[in-house]
Amino acid sequence: MPFQELFDETLNLNSTEKYELAVQLSPTNIAFCILDTIRNKYILLRSFEAEDDNYYTASKIGEIMQNDDFLNCKYKKTTIVAVAEKSTLVPIQFYDPEKKDDYFRHNHSLENNAVIIANKIALPEAYTVFEVSNSVHDAVASRYPNITPVHHLKPLLNHVYRTGRSFKDDYIHLHVEKDFFNLIIVNSYDLKFCNSFNYRNINDILYYVMNVLKSFEINRETAIHLSGLMERYDDLTSAFSTYIRRLKFSQPSGNFTFSYVFNESVLHRYINLFNLPNCV
Repeated sequence: MPFQELFDETLNLNSTEKYELAVQLSPTNIAFCILDTIRNKYILLRSFEAEDDNYYTASKIGEIMQNDDFLNCKYKKTTIVAVAEKSTLVPIQFYDPEKKDDYFRHNHSLENNAVIIANKIALPEAYTVFEVSNSVHDAVASRYPNITPVHHLKPLLNHVYRTGRSFKDDYIHLHVEKDFFNLIIVNSYDLKFCNSFNYRNINDILYYVMNVLKSFEINRETAIHLSGLMERYDDLTSAFSTYIRRLKFSQPSGNFTFSYVFNESVLHRYINLFNLPNCV
């Protein structure tokens, strides 16, 4: 399987009780990073990519978790973020835990053999309700029995709010995953838009984004901040530059730094993974 590792030479497997582990699970990618809490510095990223455009099975996820040397160490803290297209935001004042399944089913059909999970979000004050397949949920529970996965919108929204509050006008963020993307618009602490869209090609992404911007009367001079599966000068970025004059790749920010082995493309690709300490 395609594999990537960025490894700081100061990492010590005998000192993992001083480290925090964050794991990100998506249908096509399993990635994790290690934060040295003494220096507040990220010192490792390891990523596994499913081959030939395939998707990971629960058994493959379980196999990686059982066999990876770093994932079998004991850490000061472990957090898991699940990348999932289907989710619903419920304002905190309207949330009732007994109606969790109803909130989800109001907007989405529940897949067979799936479990619905809810996470509390600080910014905005809401709950995100999402689904994880039973098999994946069981694979995580067998390795990390006391950890509830966090939906990727939790660190993503936290990042958008933290960054967007310094902008006088609209702050627009586009996060792209394998089969879907999130588009978020905030103005100060006002969430104006947050939705996910399934796509098949670049034209689908352009169509949805440009129509949302038109509906909010946002002009071409307003910057769009990018993260996820986008790279400088790739086909998607080049297509957007035809219509949007200012494209900026987002970088994680918080009370942490990065080892010299990390690069910009990794930082915006795994922005939700790196931003987990800000919100959990």
